[in-house]
Amino acid sequence: MQHEVEIVLRIDKVGKNIEEQFAYKYYSEIGIGIDFTARDLQAQLKSKGLPWELAKAFDGSAPVSEKFIPKNNFPDLKNINFSLKVNNIEKQNGNTSLMLFSFDYIISFVSKYITLKKGDLIFTGTPAGVNAVQVGDTLEAFIENESLLQIKIK
Repeated sequence: MQHEVEIVLRIDKVGKNIEEQFAYKYYSEIGIGIDFTARDLQAQLKSKGLPWELAKAFDGSAPVSEKFIPKNNFPDLKNINFSLKVNNIEKQNGNTSLMLFSFDYIISFVSKYITLKKGDLIFTGTPAGVNAVQVGDTLEAFIENESLLQIKIK
């Protein structure tokens, strides 16, 4: 199984076909999550020409921080550091300035296909450094220097 740390946006209100210029009105808090992929299952499904969403959609595949930080706490949403430690060793370190798409673009894009509802969570993308995890590993995810999510692989 592999991990990817990602900034997570929590949607505040219902929206469909949201214009990018108004997307900022649809979220007010930012959290962190870990996106797990069962690479062995993914390879099996791909080799058979089957859809491989089951390799990303299983129990426990997307833990999210309980605490979300108000976006107004950040002076610049395009300059937020986030990272992941595995067994207290930093494995991923990113900054929102390196993301291919802005939060507003992502919200606008998703809303063209899916009606966003209050409480929905959007994972936004991951920095380099995707690694495998093993049973017994401890993962800790941070926004800036604040630890927001800790999990142990069982």
